[in-house]
Amino acid sequence: MSPLSSSWQLWALLSALFAALTAIFAKVGVEGINSDLATLIRTTIVLVTLAMILFATGQLTSPGPISPRSWLFLTLSALGTGASWLCYFRALKLGPATLVAPIDKLSVVLVALFGVVFLGERPSLQGWIGIALIAAGAVLIAIKG
Repeated sequence: MSPLSSSWQLWALLSALFAALTAIFAKVGVEGINSDLATLIRTTIVLVTLAMILFATGQLTSPGPISPRSWLFLTLSALGTGASWLCYFRALKLGPATLVAPIDKLSVVLVALFGVVFLGERPSLQGWIGIALIAAGAVLIAIKG
């Protein structure tokens, strides 16, 4: 694996890019249909696409044992993702993407707080300042909107 393909920063930036595109595409796609149905369609496409990628790369064969703890937390993560997507699509149906997406990004602040409380992570002072700026920016955008 090349250093570039194993860089978490690169993958995080790509995640942000695709999340931004997701908001724009979803805003247009949810027009004229029920937001929950839109979420189901999107989820089905994600599931089928990911299954094809895993099959094509041989990652579906012999996945190895998966611990009960992994199953539990992956299930909780899936339920959280589903709830997030349902709420996100409902918000996009009702409001402008330029206001919905920044408020959704308050998840960054919540991840930092949950990381401290549940995972024992300790952001640096610079990290906390960045987290506070993200929170302030989301609030300013929401108030200005």
